[in-house]
Amino acid sequence: MHPALRRLLIGPAENSFGRYLGLLAAGTLFVATFAAYAFGVFAVSGCVVFIPGDAAVVGSIAAAVVGYSRGGLVFAWLVAYAPLLGYHADHAFLGLSNRTVQYRLGYFIRVDGLAFLAVEGVVIGTVAFAVGYLGSLGVEFVRSGAEPERLR
Repeated sequence: MHPALRRLLIGPAENSFGRYLGLLAAGTLFVATFAAYAFGVFAVSGCVVFIPGDAAVVGSIAAAVVGYSRGGLVFAWLVAYAPLLGYHADHAFLGLSNRTVQYRLGYFIRVDGLAFLAVEGVVIGTVAFAVGYLGSLGVEFVRSGAEPERLR
């Protein structure tokens, strides 16, 4: 794999701690979002929900942080997907409480639902990663004290 592409996707080679931190963050966001929906901190408005708003906001903030810290795009996708999956788990296991456990588990692991949320996670994660990465470049530019050519 080309080094620049590898760096974009999984971050710098010397940052293995950041990779573990990204995986830990994704797991934490999944559990936290599931709990937030379960305890009513986050609410779903409307009947048909294609993008759960609160989960999308949590995922986009986390993906922007990954971009700002210049982590890998794969980890931005992961932290954007985890809160969406937490919402899906809440809906499957707590929202369908009148169904059997087997039905709820089957609903949760259905490939079409997981794939739809994965596409949402990739889109949200990519946009938020780009915003965070560009933000870090802007901060770096301001800190360096460089003046644009037209202001000299």
